[in-house]
Amino acid sequence: MDKLTSIEGKAYPFGRKNVDTDVIIPAHWLKTITSAGLGRGAFETVRAEPGNVFEDPDYQGAPILIAGDNFGCGSSREHAAWALGDMGVKAVIAPSFSDIFSGNAFKNGIATVILPQEAIDRLMEVAKTDEITVDLETQTVTTPYQDRFVFQMDPFRRDCLMQGQDEIGLTLAMAGDIGRYEAVMAADRPWL
Repeated sequence: MDKLTSIEGKAYPFGRKNVDTDVIIPAHWLKTITSAGLGRGAFETVRAEPGNVFEDPDYQGAPILIAGDNFGCGSSREHAAWALGDMGVKAVIAPSFSDIFSGNAFKNGIATVILPQEAIDRLMEVAKTDEITVDLETQTVTTPYQDRFVFQMDPFRRDCLMQGQDEIGLTLAMAGDIGRYEAVMAADRPWL
């Protein structure tokens, strides 16, 4: 997982509420066990709508997505986070997230930033013309217009994202300690 300390760039001003994981990545894209190529299927039904933000060349490759309340609700499919990551999204800003989606996003190196609706409304306007910055170190979202929105994030998740460590990486970092423990246990209790 890449280190994620600051994300700066264009943002998709999506803003819809109650976007479930089937909207993020439809079920017929779930026949894969890798994330490669899932970005093409992300928001497939939305992309079919005329004038949608995901087909607008001004936003192609944007690392930030601004969404509405309850983003990522529905099923627990990890493919939703995979699809966002494959399209280049590193942070999603919304008033609230489904717990399962938020966990899957974190495990795949995507920051989920919770801000009040007033901040979302302002960021939706700014995103139409300017870049936005999400800074995990200072826990702020800023704009070129001196807007500064402070957010809270679970300290463990924040630290992991900033260090580029997922749960497997954290476990592997303790391989020496685990090996020593296993050796002591094998000598102490050979019947196990």
